[in-house]
Amino acid sequence: MALTPTKQIPLGFEAPGFKLPDTISGRQLGFADIKGEKGTLVMFICNHCPYVKHVVYELVRLANDYLPKGIGFVAINSNDAVKYPEDSPEKMKIFAAENRFPFPYLYDETQAVAKAYDAVCTPDFDLFDASDRCVYRGRLDGARPGNDVPVTGDDMRRALDQLLAGIPIPVDQAPSMGCNIKWK
Repeated sequence: MALTPTKQIPLGFEAPGFKLPDTISGRQLGFADIKGEKGTLVMFICNHCPYVKHVVYELVRLANDYLPKGIGFVAINSNDAVKYPEDSPEKMKIFAAENRFPFPYLYDETQAVAKAYDAVCTPDFDLFDASDRCVYRGRLDGARPGNDVPVTGDDMRRALDQLLAGIPIPVDQAPSMGCNIKWK
């Protein structure tokens, strides 16, 4: 597993549309279905990545804290489930249930959505404002497996609070880091 940072691209791009199966509900969901009134966080994650496992409880806590404030949340797994069977849709449903996901967990079998979002690692985050423009493409916080930094979600919480308060989010953002997406 190669340690990979979020690809730094110019902010302000519009959220690419998609329609993917939700492994939790079995329904097909698109961006419009998960979009929040005040903003939306799109998270590229997977089941087997140690970086995701290290922060998954904070992702759930973050969603539980900000969903009531009008922020939509979605997790998308774009890994090749043939080569990485732990990331299969069936196991995604189990992972979501075990971790009590309050958000949909979508399967991007063709990997087209990851490519449209320029996602390259797990976890990889895109925060969009109410107009569906990307305002944050950074890390959750400074915690990584083995670095003894507590998982707090501070960087993402700061960005979410700034978004909700109408304060511009600084464009100098520390990238997320994790395992590379397992491409076909």
